[in-house]
Amino acid sequence: MRRLIALAGLWFVVLVPVGQGRAEMRLRMSTTTSTENSGLLGVLLPPFEAANDCKVDVIAVGTGKALKLGENGDVDVVFVHARQAEERFVAQGYGVKRHAVMHNDFVIAGPGDDPARLASAGSAAEALRRLAEAGAAFVSRGDDSGTHKKERALWKAAGVQPAGSWYSEVGQGMGATLRIADEKRAYTLSDRGTFIALGGKLDLVVVFQGDPALYNPYGIIAVSPERHPHVNLDLARKFIAYVTGPEGQRRIAGYRVKGLQLFYPDAIPQP
Repeated sequence: MRRLIALAGLWFVVLVPVGQGRAEMRLRMSTTTSTENSGLLGVLLPPFEAANDCKVDVIAVGTGKALKLGENGDVDVVFVHARQAEERFVAQGYGVKRHAVMHNDFVIAGPGDDPARLASAGSAAEALRRLAEAGAAFVSRGDDSGTHKKERALWKAAGVQPAGSWYSEVGQGMGATLRIADEKRAYTLSDRGTFIALGGKLDLVVVFQGDPALYNPYGIIAVSPERHPHVNLDLARKFIAYVTGPEGQRRIAGYRVKGLQLFYPDAIPQP
């Protein structure tokens, strides 16, 4: 009888799958569409998931919506690119602390023949003034994303209130907005990373770049457990330590499309 009991116990051990009953850890992250459209998350997330035996659930939306998800406690961490909005998010108690991750810049893309002559403009503000004066078609994301926030700031600096048949807001992510602008032979504002990632599929070219006003920093913030006690702060902190640490920063610096670097690390500048 003792032998049968031992065998039964052995069968139980063999038949029950290893790990049954243990839920996989999950990190909920809201982020801008540019980190996804550019392909960066595809190289950044798998090593973290493997090292921490977890899954990162990504919600890629405009920065405004990504921060709202954090305010509502629907995610554990936000990874976005609108510095003032990020600092306000933390100041209002929704986030623990903003950590600098990386940067690139914005560019104005448009038709290769550049009918509004933006290429010779002395600043981004001047470029937009020329565009408005020419009534050249412009496609705006119109989604309260980091790119849209930057666009509105540039129009304000230009002293222009964009309106009329030449200006359209599409409420789409960066990749979709670029495709629409391409179809319309219109101008648009894009982060450089997404433009490079999609460049080979578009007829659009970069017609204006290089103004310091087009600088585009990205930050990451853990959602405050004081506001939302259910958030996975421990895993959020591990992810932040990863993307701002040596391995994450190296992967960001090393990510290239067609030989071009899309993002530049800010937490640990690379040689």
